[in-house]
Amino acid sequence: MRIVRAFRQADGGSLVHLHNLSGGVLAGDRLDLKVEVGPRAAVQLTSTGATRIYRSPQAAAVARQTIQMSVEDDGLLEYLPDQLIPFAGSRYQQETQIILGRNAGLFWWETIAPGREACDEVFAYEVLQLKTRISAEGEPLALENMKLEPARRSLFSLARFGSYRYLSSFYICRTGIEPERWRELEKQLATLGDESSQPSRIVWGVSLLRAHGVVLKALSVKGRDIAARLPDFWRAAKQFFYDREAVLPRKIY
Repeated sequence: MRIVRAFRQADGGSLVHLHNLSGGVLAGDRLDLKVEVGPRAAVQLTSTGATRIYRSPQAAAVARQTIQMSVEDDGLLEYLPDQLIPFAGSRYQQETQIILGRNAGLFWWETIAPGREACDEVFAYEVLQLKTRISAEGEPLALENMKLEPARRSLFSLARFGSYRYLSSFYICRTGIEPERWRELEKQLATLGDESSQPSRIVWGVSLLRAHGVVLKALSVKGRDIAARLPDFWRAAKQFFYDREAVLPRKIY
């Protein structure tokens, strides 16, 4: 992984692209990503393309990625990667830890594809495990541990994905905001989610975290439907808390 340079944005923040020089994540890879956003700093972090998880031979070690991020007082991190695509036969584990300081903000979305649909790969990976912890002032705001093993537990079950294929999570946090304001934002995003949902095609839901944030979830038949609507929730939340426009990061290749 490599960063070429940071690009200055109109609002004074920086746009940074993460490049995976190998083109994907290979069996046995150990990737460690550490991001530190300093006091009053603002950064928009994105990938240059989808994260591809390649097939893993049974004898090979599981590919792992550890992500550690901290946002210090009055800082803002917008982590907006492209979707994660686990290829058939792949095995991947990811652990993400994000620590927020005082009046620190976070916008982070993550979308998981079912595989390479063009190659008739739908839920053909071996294992996909994603662990997430977001905390502030030593207290957890969100804890998530998702382990998908399609061969052991069918993801086509109505208790899991059912007829849907893509899953997206969008965490919106800012410490120091009164609970009443979060309930107001939750109501606004829920209305937008209802307007954006189309049964049997895409569904959206939003819920308050225990403090300092909300989480948005989406299930969709097509990945492009999620990609088209996620920025609308981002724009609404950023305008609500920062009175600023949310502008999608430009891509470089």
